[in-house]
Amino acid sequence: MQAVVLSAGKGTRLRPLTEEKPKALVEVDGRPIIEDVFDNLLAAGADELIVVVGYLKEKVMDRYGDSYRGVPITYAHQREQLGLAHAMLQVESLIDDDFMLMLGDNVFRANLEDVMNRQREDRADAAFLVEEVPYEEASRYGVLDTNEYGEIVEVVEKPDDPPSNLVMTGFYTFTPAIFHACHLVQPSDRGEYELSDAVDLLIQSGRTIDAIRMDGWRVDVGYPEDRDRAEERLRDETGRIVEQGAQTDGSSTSTTN
Repeated sequence: MQAVVLSAGKGTRLRPLTEEKPKALVEVDGRPIIEDVFDNLLAAGADELIVVVGYLKEKVMDRYGDSYRGVPITYAHQREQLGLAHAMLQVESLIDDDFMLMLGDNVFRANLEDVMNRQREDRADAAFLVEEVPYEEASRYGVLDTNEYGEIVEVVEKPDDPPSNLVMTGFYTFTPAIFHACHLVQPSDRGEYELSDAVDLLIQSGRTIDAIRMDGWRVDVGYPEDRDRAEERLRDETGRIVEQGAQTDGSSTSTTN
């Protein structure tokens, strides 16, 4: 399956970390965010990476060239950063069939394969991971409004008064139907073409959409403190893996009297 990575933004909220490098190359625990994104997508079965670049694009292209760990990379240039739906349209001509999408500023340790499996089983036009966040943080994301049966009735991008605290994360699978929706999206109050508005158009048109609760964790690296939080989570996880390995190979022992 092809995998698209949206990585064109300037990362203004991450300054000063992004003054001389694109957000994709900001390091988390010693490696660029985009490498963690690539590794997640490869583990989920991606056989081609399509990266949307923009701000300081040459630094990403020069660093990774035409492949990553043997998987080919194709680049698409978003000349103006006009939102995620606009970024999606830059790859429309490159997509052959169903595809994965990951935002290039998220660190994931989650059940990505579940999203793909559900989409295939339900023949859905979109499937994505969702999570509950504190209400005060929900306005940072695309927020889901559900009915009494738990069905999604609307997606609202960065609302001032969120209808819930259930939000889209940064991993999706789509059929090419998403491109038609992206073409129909109108600029939001922020002046951007929002991906959440495109997903909402699919919902309103009666398409099958699956939202899968996230099993694991992710950090949206939008601010410098988010980078620090992601590093803490990764180091905690590494520590647990090392400890479990030590117990498994017998190097951790106990003594009883």
